Amino acid sequence: MVFNSLHFAVFFLIVLTAYRLLPHRGQNWLLLGASYYFYAAWDWRFLGLLIASTLVDFFCALAIAGSDDARRRRVLLTLSLGFNLSLLGFFKYFNFFADSLHGLFALAGWQLDFFTLKVLLPIGISFYTFMTMSYVIDVYRREIEPTRNLLDFGVFIAFFPHLVAGPILRASKLLPQIARPRTVTRAQIAEGLWLIAWGFFKKVFVADNLGHLTDTIFLPGHGVTGPDVLLGVYAFAFQIYGDFSGYSDIARGTSKLMGIDLTVNFLFPYFVTSPQAFWRNWHISLSTWLRDYLYIPLGGNRGSAWQTRRNLMITMVLGGLWHGAAWPFVIWGAYQGALLIAYRQLNADTPRPNASWIRTAIAWLVMFHLTCLGWLIFRAKSTSQIGELLAALPVGWSLQAPAWHTYGPTLLFYLIPLLVIHGIEARREDLNAVPRLPLVARYAIYCGIAFFVLLFGDFGGAQFIYFQF
Repeated sequence: MVFNSLHFAVFFLIVLTAYRLLPHRGQNWLLLGASYYFYAAWDWRFLGLLIASTLVDFFCALAIAGSDDARRRRVLLTLSLGFNLSLLGFFKYFNFFADSLHGLFALAGWQLDFFTLKVLLPIGISFYTFMTMSYVIDVYRREIEPTRNLLDFGVFIAFFPHLVAGPILRASKLLPQIARPRTVTRAQIAEGLWLIAWGFFKKVFVADNLGHLTDTIFLPGHGVTGPDVLLGVYAFAFQIYGDFSGYSDIARGTSKLMGIDLTVNFLFPYFVTSPQAFWRNWHISLSTWLRDYLYIPLGGNRGSAWQTRRNLMITMVLGGLWHGAAWPFVIWGAYQGALLIAYRQLNADTPRPNASWIRTAIAWLVMFHLTCLGWLIFRAKSTSQIGELLAALPVGWSLQAPAWHTYGPTLLFYLIPLLVIHGIEARREDLNAVPRLPLVARYAIYCGIAFFVLLFGDFGGAQFIYFQF
């Protein structure tokens, strides 16, 4: 069941109607049942993993909080983390490491017959395991008190808007909202409806239409020139942004209609001038998770310059591997780590007072293309395709290159409306700038979005890109 499907529309209307009629505890029971149904609609066989992770971490957190024995607390924490990482490691990385090991032996001239399994990836496992782990770690650090209500905890983990593609919620933000009675204000309804509409626009108008262009250019074995690669990477940069931020907007919007506020997961990631700023604006819930539960425990920037660079690289490589079990994701993570280290070394993340607009524009242009180079690595199907695309970049540059006429107008058509709205939001530094515009301007934008979606939207029900992670 995807957000951009009739199935979800009917499901959500039924849930929302029943939700408004029930008292607080009834609402929580409804959310738990609806969330389990939502998850089972993908593959009911993996629902048991979600429930098992919920039960293990609920009881481990209670036992950790109830003990003053440091050794017992560490054992319980290890049990919880080991369980979750074992689930994640087996279902997400078994095939990757088995194939990589097979390839390594083949390079050495050893042809071994491996017993292989085609392990299916349970949808959303990367997101909900990170949520449960952060909860137990926070309890272990005594930063939060564990909930003693299994129903509330079950809703916290399985809440269907964020379940399969985030944001990765912290217990300190979401659990209190689940535990207490909720009221839905008119402001939440207005913001929620706008977020849902804006998210659908990003998904069905921007992302899914640009996806057709991206698929054409990144087709393995498809002969491409430099302009093809450049425009294809531009298209993917905005496809993945529209797809993932669109999901996050719909998740936040549907939650607001139920009186629940989720974490903002994207700001303006392509309007930045450094990789540090990019990660403060892109997939914020993951970047802050990696910072708080990996980078800082490794030592952060508290050691020597070499140790800081090491910690950055480890964090980003593992962050790349979190995205998928394939070497392009590992290389992409290493590339992101190298960017962070290089900019830190140049001290380029520190805003310079009174910097000219020309200097700022150049810094933005450089950073945007460095980000796009990363997306080339991320989107490639294999390491060999990365090499092919990079080798094609210097080839075929001409004003008469077919790509400018074939792909250029299409790219601009789907990008300009998005960039206009983002320009309004960025200028006002407000993600809810549109609902706060004067009446005429506000409804002009609403009508424009409806026009583009209804006439040019792709309603094929394409899955969201981050479902595979």
